[in-house]
Amino acid sequence: MASLFQSLAPWAEALLRAVVGLALVPHGLRNTFGLFPGTGVQSHNLSELAKQLDRDGYRPGRFWAPAISLTQLVAGPMLALGLFTRLAACPIVIFLIVSNYERWRVGGYFWNKAGLEYTLMWTVAALYFLVHGGGAISLDHLLFGWEF
Repeated sequence: MASLFQSLAPWAEALLRAVVGLALVPHGLRNTFGLFPGTGVQSHNLSELAKQLDRDGYRPGRFWAPAISLTQLVAGPMLALGLFTRLAACPIVIFLIVSNYERWRVGGYFWNKAGLEYTLMWTVAALYFLVHGGGAISLDHLLFGWEF
């Protein structure tokens, strides 16, 4: 069984990387372009997101709103593909650390109380790729021969 697990490990790593990166995209589409309007979010474009961030104490919102959108819509897919993996993972990890703080402040630990349980797991997974790189099944490995 060890050889089977060893041969499947790079595929499991690639799947985790793809899920972590692509899970950001719907959030970016929702906050930037107003997609998925019935999902409980208050902001449906960058201006509304900037105002919400200002209200929540993340100033200046006009800076953070596009930074968040770029993290979700550019760095997320880059992480999913394993392209410049560590470079993409860095803003994602920072974004998620701030999200963890916000979730803890608002809801404590449990996800069903809007707590940090979900974002914490997501942060640890993104941190893995920041430290480890894209892995054997990544565009980094394909294009450069190593985990960038």
